[in-house]
Amino acid sequence: MRVTSMVAGLAIVLAACGGGDQNAEQQTTTTTPPDQPAPAAGAPAGGAPAAGGKTHNVNMVLEGSSYKYVPEQLTIKSGDVVRFVNKSGGPHNVSFWADSVPSGAAAALKAGMPDQMAPLEGPLLTAPEAVYTVNFANAPAGEYKYYCLPHLALGMKARLTVQ
Repeated sequence: MRVTSMVAGLAIVLAACGGGDQNAEQQTTTTTPPDQPAPAAGAPAGGAPAAGGKTHNVNMVLEGSSYKYVPEQLTIKSGDVVRFVNKSGGPHNVSFWADSVPSGAAAALKAGMPDQMAPLEGPLLTAPEAVYTVNFANAPAGEYKYYCLPHLALGMKARLTVQ
């Protein structure tokens, strides 16, 4: 009985951290090399900041035994872009809690988050240095709480404030 429970638990952990297979086409549509500059202002939604917007990096890391976003708190302006970079301990993603974003934010995030796995949930980044870009064009001001789906139980969550 104990061995069966241990094997079942190990299978769940491996499934959560394994990320599953993702074909090369999906991987290339959701990742950008970190040394590549942000796309130009005329690029598709999700990649480019609005006129005058800035690009911010948030690293997704495993430090010791802690999974986290660095920085864990970030303040941006509506129209800015946030690049989530898989640095270590992946797979990682970014998922926003629907009940903790400002009114009207879900529509703005839907437009600014390409290749969603589910509403307000970005794809799993399995490759080292893979990047997922979220465009906060037309995002209402307020607090946006988010988490990494595979590592939520391990405390990987953060907060972003849009001004």
